Amino acid sequence: MSNKETLIRIADALERLAPAEPKKPDFDAASAFVWQANGYLLAVKAVNRVELGLLKGIDQTKDTLIDNTERFAMGFSANNALLWGARGMGKSSLVKAAHYHVDKTCDCKLKLIEIHREDIESLPQLMGFLRAADDYRFIVFCDDLSFDGGDTSYKSLKAALDGGIEGRSTNMLFYATSNRRHLLPREMMENERSTAINPSETVQEKVSLSDRFGLWLGFHNCSQDEFLAMIDGYCRHYNLDISEAEWRPQAIEWAATRGSRSGRVAWQFIQDLAGRLGKRI
Repeated sequence: MSNKETLIRIADALERLAPAEPKKPDFDAASAFVWQANGYLLAVKAVNRVELGLLKGIDQTKDTLIDNTERFAMGFSANNALLWGARGMGKSSLVKAAHYHVDKTCDCKLKLIEIHREDIESLPQLMGFLRAADDYRFIVFCDDLSFDGGDTSYKSLKAALDGGIEGRSTNMLFYATSNRRHLLPREMMENERSTAINPSETVQEKVSLSDRFGLWLGFHNCSQDEFLAMIDGYCRHYNLDISEAEWRPQAIEWAATRGSRSGRVAWQFIQDLAGRLGKRI
């Protein structure tokens, strides 16, 4: 075999080993996408979302996030948002519902991009990818974002949210949900305080991550009246053939057995109730 043929075979082998250049996504193909760490955006044809009107007990929070999203969609200034607080109270549902509502009511090209927690270090790559698509507006969404001891990927997020030397892209916002207000566990912060030479500076450096979010929206445990209002909304929306006098004591018992009241628990009750009534939802 000649040297030329050998070089051609080596070049072909290297080309097969090299990762393929990511294809540019067709942003008109869907309203939502999932970012994959290999550099691809996967279109989501049917987004798992709850209608905005079914989200009860968070009216002020709902209005604030929608207003922020509408301003961004129309090209005005808006803030990154951190939705934090009680589990099961509709944090991620509100992000998806707000995006859908604004996308349908505003004359804009607003896309929702989900990035998984484990892929957060690739966020700068995603931001560079979206920066070039300046005909669109993007909400990058990370659900259940938090960091544990020894995890330093939060530093990548801090740098990405600040935008580095280029500044943050004007066609992108970052929305995150978390059960933790500062995204870091309290014991992690207390451990840093007890072992650092300058405890105050160390804790401030970690807490400063949440400061990158201009909008903090808190979610708190709902009352029994709010819990029952959620269930009433679901019953009416899905036309469940049952009176309030029948489902009300069942719902109270359901919440008592679960030891909590939340939007998630209300939805689980509705699924059980609809199944017993022989109705698909």
